[in-house]
Amino acid sequence: MLDQATQVAQRLHAHSTDHAKRLARTLEQVLPRVEQVIRQTRRRVLDGQSVPAGEKLVSIFEPETAIIRKGKLGHTVEFGRVVWLGEVEGGIVSQYAVLEGNPFDAKQLAPSLDQHMAQFSHPPHLVAGDRKVWSRAAERAAQERGVKRVVLPQFGPRSHVRQADEQQRWFRRGRRWRTGIEGRISVLKRRHKLDRCRYHGSDGMEHWVGWGVISHNLRQIALAAV
Repeated sequence: MLDQATQVAQRLHAHSTDHAKRLARTLEQVLPRVEQVIRQTRRRVLDGQSVPAGEKLVSIFEPETAIIRKGKLGHTVEFGRVVWLGEVEGGIVSQYAVLEGNPFDAKQLAPSLDQHMAQFSHPPHLVAGDRKVWSRAAERAAQERGVKRVVLPQFGPRSHVRQADEQQRWFRRGRRWRTGIEGRISVLKRRHKLDRCRYHGSDGMEHWVGWGVISHNLRQIALAAV
């Protein structure tokens, strides 16, 4: 089938119609992806090799689709794109980013803070995230940028000093505020359709998420103005 498709693509180039050109361009995009699937299948199934996630193609039509492992119960492996969201007071989503692959959450904090400071000309008084955002480097980056309250629960075993720090009132209030963001994510998925992108390609994903964020923010502003 691959050989036949290659021959068809060559013959299509001999035609001058727009329809033939579109088909030829589509085949030129798809054929290398099919070849990659054949290579990775041969390595995994026939040769018994372990193919790294970064080298796998899991969708011929959406090649940017990533293998995502977030440790969720019932969802050990998901397929799609990781979206990073930043929220400020009033439930306004002030920033979003469609990330490549399955990156570490902790590495996203410093760039996110830099963007916040560029938008608002000052660091946030408090920054909160879940355990996956925590790392010593992430905490240090927030403190160096002038954040007074860094609410990042430590991942893994904690010392007695760390446990006492995380029991302070301001830390617990920050964690409760962070828990509310999970509801915001649920609303974005359900009401604004961020659970599934209907556009194609990376640009389509950026547009889909962007429109969802804009519609959400307009609704929050309208509710506050009532």
